[in-house]
Amino acid sequence: MAKTYETKPYTAETFRIIKAIQAVPAGRVSSYRDIAGVAGLPHGARQVARILHTLSRSQNLPWHRIIKANGRIALRPGEGQELQIQLLRSEGVAVTDEGTVDMDRYGPASRPASGLNAPVQSEWLTT
Repeated sequence: MAKTYETKPYTAETFRIIKAIQAVPAGRVSSYRDIAGVAGLPHGARQVARILHTLSRSQNLPWHRIIKANGRIALRPGEGQELQIQLLRSEGVAVTDEGTVDMDRYGPASRPASGLNAPVQSEWLTT
């Protein structure tokens, strides 16, 4: 059953971030930066992190699929990193024991070769 957001006092930016997070398919990852960019907030990576922290449970967000742009899991050992590794591996994502994912293999399909600051285009990361 699809969730409705009309009864929640979410801003338009929050709604766009939620939709972008929900679009990341199982077996793939995206970065806080990429989600923010798709939501129209090119400098909003921290806002994505705050939304994941506060709304992951209530909105059933796939929080574990969102990692740093450099491919590393942001959570520290003993603070959720192990669970995130376990969840990603259960979806077929190869994660090192240190919490690193190959973004070229598991990140947005059309990640530009020009580096981390280039905008992302992907079939599943669109608004």
